[in-house]
Amino acid sequence: QVQLVESGGGLVQAGESLRLSCTVSGRTISRYAMGWFRQAPGKERVFVAAISPTGSDTYYRDSVKSRFTISRDNNRNTVYLQMNSLKPDDTGVYYCGVDNLGFLTPRDPGAYVYWGQGTQVTVSS
Repeated sequence: QVQLVESGGGLVQAGESLRLSCTVSGRTISRYAMGWFRQAPGKERVFVAAISPTGSDTYYRDSVKSRFTISRDNNRNTVYLQMNSLKPDDTGVYYCGVDNLGFLTPRDPGAYVYWGQGTQVTVSS
């Protein structure tokens, strides 16, 4: 059984930082691309960042480029999202997912086969 557990969310003020973690059990992630998405209340889940299996390639949502960094430690079966200079628009539940389509469409949530339960990030102005 594959399980993803996100952690690291919280309530911060604009301009502050958070580091999210996503630890996977039940499957070795070294062969899979991984992604982070977020969902604001009443809105659809949107792409934030994705990383290739080795970490050599990354993609970001335009609004988070230069502020967020996705990384991974395959030895720990964990993916991270470092979020700096947070803005109120970054508020939402952040989910990580396992990409089952070989990094072909990393921005599409339909490419991800497993999801965690999410971690809440709230940025106050």
